[in-house]
Amino acid sequence: MSAESTGGDQSPEGAAARGAAMAREKLAQAKADAVKRGQLPRSEPRRRKGAPQRDAGDPQLFGRAIRDLLADRGWEQSAAVGGVFGRWREIVGPELAGHTTPETFADGEVVVAADSTAWATQVRLLASTLVRRLNEELGDGTVKRVKVHGPNVGPRPTGGLRVHGSQGPGDSYG
Repeated sequence: MSAESTGGDQSPEGAAARGAAMAREKLAQAKADAVKRGQLPRSEPRRRKGAPQRDAGDPQLFGRAIRDLLADRGWEQSAAVGGVFGRWREIVGPELAGHTTPETFADGEVVVAADSTAWATQVRLLASTLVRRLNEELGDGTVKRVKVHGPNVGPRPTGGLRVHGSQGPGDSYG
């Protein structure tokens, strides 16, 4: 009796040959089953990297789809500014971020709110450094100016002890 008749070829080459033959047989069976169901196998080859752009109906990578959507709608800058506002602490540092909050960005101007007049003054002194740092994140020339305002404490209190029509402390000195 030979090794082939018993199916006992134990060499690695023989095992590989049997495995390849079995794979071809199973693939042929799967194709035949697909044809019976009316599902023909793919006729064109799969696309590889560097292949021409996909059709609009084809699935796309998520990141590419988002970038394309932002570009089509003109939202790239708004998304970048939102990203900077979301990472404010990383960009300006924890101490400054603990006392300031970016509020708006329009026409190259970032409006920053400070929690005290002292911190508002500090940010005004650091404005040129802040503009440079923000432009590193957003692209050169995106931010032209930083406007800072202190805490909003509301209108001055009025009451019965107030003299109507006065100019404040200056009117009693002269």
